[in-house]
Amino acid sequence: MKFRGRIDKVYCSLKCKSINQYESRREKEKFYFQVDAQLKTNRKLLKKYNKTGKTILRREVLQMEGFNSNYFTHYWKNDKGDVYFFCYDYGFLNLREGEKKKYIIVEWQDYMRNHKNGS
Repeated sequence: MKFRGRIDKVYCSLKCKSINQYESRREKEKFYFQVDAQLKTNRKLLKKYNKTGKTILRREVLQMEGFNSNYFTHYWKNDKGDVYFFCYDYGFLNLREGEKKKYIIVEWQDYMRNHKNGS
């Protein structure tokens, strides 16, 4: 392909230049994009299943849809010592009822911000 313009021109158009820069950035920041994608997936799933503000759900339901509990943005500890892990504004608490593994799913509340915790 013959380029028009400057002799040192590298890209055929601004669009090609932009695509190349985007792909280069994605490769350099691959880990960041993977973590960001997982956090967004986790939040989407927590929101999807939490219709009432507090929901109890089997862990396998979320995990089958791609939920990974190792990825969270922050945590909140209540007065009982229970630690809720949050993906932005939706959180989950590990719960075990006998052999059944479940999550309690909650939505972030204003009182949590002012509550003394370790996050």
